[in-house]
Amino acid sequence: MSRARQPPLVTGISPNEGAPWTKVTIRGENLGTGPNDLIGLSICGHNCLLTAEWMSASKIVCRVGPAKDDKGEIIVTTRSGGQGTSTVSFKLLKPERIGILDQSAVWLDELNYYDMRTDRNKGISPLSLRPANPLGIEIDKGKVPLKDLENMFPSMSGDFTSENFSATWYLIENHSSTSFEQLRAAVGNLKKQASKKNEGSLAYVKGGLSTFFEAQDALAAIHQKLESDGTEKVEGSMTQRLENVLNRASETADTLFQEVLGRKDKADSTRNALNVLQRFKFLFNLPLNIERNIQKGDYDVVINDYEKAKSLFGNTEVPVFKKVYSEVETRIEALRKLLLDKLLETPSTLHDQKRYIRYLSDLHAPGDPAWQCIVAQHKWILQLMQNCKEDLVKEQKVGGVGLELDRSSALNRISLSAPVKRGGSFQTPKDDSWHYKSPQQVRFVEKLSDVVISQLPNFWKLWISYVNGSLFSETGEKSGQVEKLKKNARQRQNDFKVNISVTHEALSALEIPNDLLQVIQDLLQDLRVHCLLTTLQHTEEDVKRLAEKEDWVVDNEGITSLPAQFEQCMVQMLQSLKEPMECKPGEINIFNLDVVQDKSCEQCVSIMKVFIKCLEHLSTKTDGEIGTSHLSVDLASPDFGSKPEQRLLIILSNCQYLERHTFLNLAEHLEKNGFTTAEKIIRVSIEALRQLDEYLFETYIEKKSDPIVGSLESGIYAGYFDWKDCLPPTGVRSYLKEALVSIISVHAEVFTVSKELVSRVLSKIIEAVAEEMSRLMQCVSSFSKNGALQARLEICALRDAIELYLTSESLTSFKQALEALPQLQSGADKKLLEELLNKFKSSMKLQLNCFKPASFQPVKR
Repeated sequence: MSRARQPPLVTGISPNEGAPWTKVTIRGENLGTGPNDLIGLSICGHNCLLTAEWMSASKIVCRVGPAKDDKGEIIVTTRSGGQGTSTVSFKLLKPERIGILDQSAVWLDELNYYDMRTDRNKGISPLSLRPANPLGIEIDKGKVPLKDLENMFPSMSGDFTSENFSATWYLIENHSSTSFEQLRAAVGNLKKQASKKNEGSLAYVKGGLSTFFEAQDALAAIHQKLESDGTEKVEGSMTQRLENVLNRASETADTLFQEVLGRKDKADSTRNALNVLQRFKFLFNLPLNIERNIQKGDYDVVINDYEKAKSLFGNTEVPVFKKVYSEVETRIEALRKLLLDKLLETPSTLHDQKRYIRYLSDLHAPGDPAWQCIVAQHKWILQLMQNCKEDLVKEQKVGGVGLELDRSSALNRISLSAPVKRGGSFQTPKDDSWHYKSPQQVRFVEKLSDVVISQLPNFWKLWISYVNGSLFSETGEKSGQVEKLKKNARQRQNDFKVNISVTHEALSALEIPNDLLQVIQDLLQDLRVHCLLTTLQHTEEDVKRLAEKEDWVVDNEGITSLPAQFEQCMVQMLQSLKEPMECKPGEINIFNLDVVQDKSCEQCVSIMKVFIKCLEHLSTKTDGEIGTSHLSVDLASPDFGSKPEQRLLIILSNCQYLERHTFLNLAEHLEKNGFTTAEKIIRVSIEALRQLDEYLFETYIEKKSDPIVGSLESGIYAGYFDWKDCLPPTGVRSYLKEALVSIISVHAEVFTVSKELVSRVLSKIIEAVAEEMSRLMQCVSSFSKNGALQARLEICALRDAIELYLTSESLTSFKQALEALPQLQSGADKKLLEELLNKFKSSMKLQLNCFKPASFQPVKR
């Protein structure tokens, strides 16, 4: 027997890096005994056997294919030595398009080049070309999209040089409408190409033998010339002269192409600059467009363009873009100032005010533009009223009227106590003009009333839009900023109400008649009612969002943070109402008004029911809607709270806590803050909560009891068991033990959440199990002696194991089940029953520990 050859070993590759289809020379040891011995060659994971030429046992020439890996080993496989190894690696470079004037460090082979001078009968090396049409027939490109082909042939390719080549893909892509006869001719062409390839490199050598001899002679002559030239002087040597010739050729080439390359570089730079300008013309033209649109008054267009530019270039690091964007920000800042000046101009219409507020909000102007507008309008109206007073003072001086008015307190104190006497200082002057026909005080009040009537309605509408949040909805602000602005508006509303109260107190101190103060009192009362109802509405919206804050982390009492968050939300609402609802001397307690009582009671009940609805919504969420990344890790299960049954238990525990603690605390808070209907609010809320509690409890019991109850009948009659014909009992059967284990698992699940729910849940489940056992026993027509003993053993074992959670209903069911059985006649049967019961309790002692009184917590309902 001949000794097996050593595995191939690759020790060198030249070049060691290159683009796909680069021709490489592989050197090493034991690279095969001949072309037929070479059966595998891969470079960077790509099969290169198709282009491989075996030269000798230490040399192979091939082309590198389009491998997926950037760098990899060269693995040679031969029949005689098997799969080899490699001590070197090859780095695959990404191909780049190189123009005719671009410099290149490597020679680019023209892969689709055909040498027409070569005789067709001569052998052709597989390295000399890469045929574009391997079938040799006319290519007819189909209309099937490339994406459809990729979907039809996943992870395959239509490139015949690829490892994942798919012939079907290639035919659909290039010969979708080719006739069958043409395809048959293509098969013949492929066979001819295969037979030519089998001729090997010998035919290629024979075909170009004359060329090889010419090259050999030329190399020998050069070698001989160089050897004889070595004795001459270096300055006159052939290599020195050759170097000078090459240098002059290089200088001449640089001179010829330097101007061309310079123009090309300049043209490329200009083209690149034009491409950038064209691609980003929106940004470069934006400063000018902003100026033009501002002059035309198209502020909406400016805002839209600014938002677009901010999203695209707000965080750019490109210097050119940063410079242009900074210019945009400068123009926008000037626009903000312009719009703010227009907003604060007086007089102005309500429509213009809202429009400018929306513009400033969309431009993210600092501060609160709406409040600034309200303050400016307030100052302007006060100035108009002040002007009325100054005009009156001037008239008094001109007419010689001796009525003194205090400039500083004229707007806060109006005294009408001085009687108007006939023939006094209010007599008509000599010119008889209509201007002096009425008393000056009357004209002053008329002018003041005109100012108030003409300016106050729009000012009041703006204020109401600001307070109730509709102004922010119109501006289209983002939700986070809207909530912040609404919060500021609520604070302004409380401040406004306090200012009204202070004003009312100041006017009351002036001893103004009650009928004149009644209008302000009515206004103050309406404001207090509006403040109450608006605050309750906002609280309802806040409560709706509490469900998003549920984290399903339970504490030692089995509750989450949700009840505490709800109570805190309600307490904060009551604290915010404390000052506005406080009754001053002479004011009416609005909670004594029937309308306010009904509306506030209805709103509070709505808040409670919204929270109860949140609990119900949380209980019906699917597993995919519940995130587990924030759940507690202190509990037994790492995904605790992610199962629907566990969420039902958590919400049931929260419901119990709400009924016993939270709602009672809220009742006290409501009574302390003047809500006379607190008892009704809590009573209705507890009724709604109990309905939810009962529904969730029944849902949980149904999910847990149905599988246990459903397994009893099939377990009893497993193995064709017959009560009339059975063996003497030897113990409790497996079905009952499995049912007890299922009850224990429910006990563990409930105990983990809330100990107080254990008795309530297990008592209900055991009632269902006892009722089913009673039904099954009553359905049996007759029992044998052994069957009756077996049935009594299992019923007694179940009853004794869960004795702690028996109710009157479950006791009645067990009693009916035992009454359906024949009575035990002999003492031996009774003794056997007692022994088997003791055996059962002893064998399941560990499992039944959870049913002992030590782990029992009574439910307080």
